[in-house]
Amino acid sequence: MNNIITIIQMVLGVLLMALVLLQAKGTGMGSTFGGDMGFYRTKRGFEKLMFRGTILVVALFIITSLIELIK
Repeated sequence: MNNIITIIQMVLGVLLMALVLLQAKGTGMGSTFGGDMGFYRTKRGFEKLMFRGTILVVALFIITSLIELIK
């Protein structure tokens, strides 16, 4: 059981790093591919999905870390 939690933590850690690195700070996904975003806008579409996915992965990582700590 302990090995399964460790493997889940490693997978979540790699996924978390990938999600954070894919999100360019201060820019939208449009400017990542060459668009100019000179104004503030809300997250939409895939960018919003990545943002919420990052929050979910962080929550799962924290929960698995607490489970690992308790055991």
